Amino acid sequence: MPPSFAVHVPDAELEPDPLDPAQIVSGTPEVTGKVIWESPDGRQIRGIWQITPGVVTDTEADELFVVLSGSATIEVEGGDTLKVGPGDMAVLRAGDRTTWTVHETLRKVYAINL
Repeated sequence: MPPSFAVHVPDAELEPDPLDPAQIVSGTPEVTGKVIWESPDGRQIRGIWQITPGVVTDTEADELFVVLSGSATIEVEGGDTLKVGPGDMAVLRAGDRTTWTVHETLRKVYAINL
């Protein structure tokens, strides 16, 4: 088990994590991120993720996240439309097909269970 730790998320250095071009609906969104912790079996991941403005699609994992900065509208196919911004917590279910409209560069911290 790793030691306890703290990360100052707003200033954390993130690494490029290119989108699959098939996911981009409009704009030129760019994704960066950093895995902060991963369980030995790879089934739990904690990290930081950022995306610049644009519209993208995704198929989600079981995820809880909190938005630190920026804003987006997340349309869940067959479900609700989520509007998220700083301080908002959201939960996405594994298999949710989503369309993210990112209005301002969004940075979030997340916990994924696979």
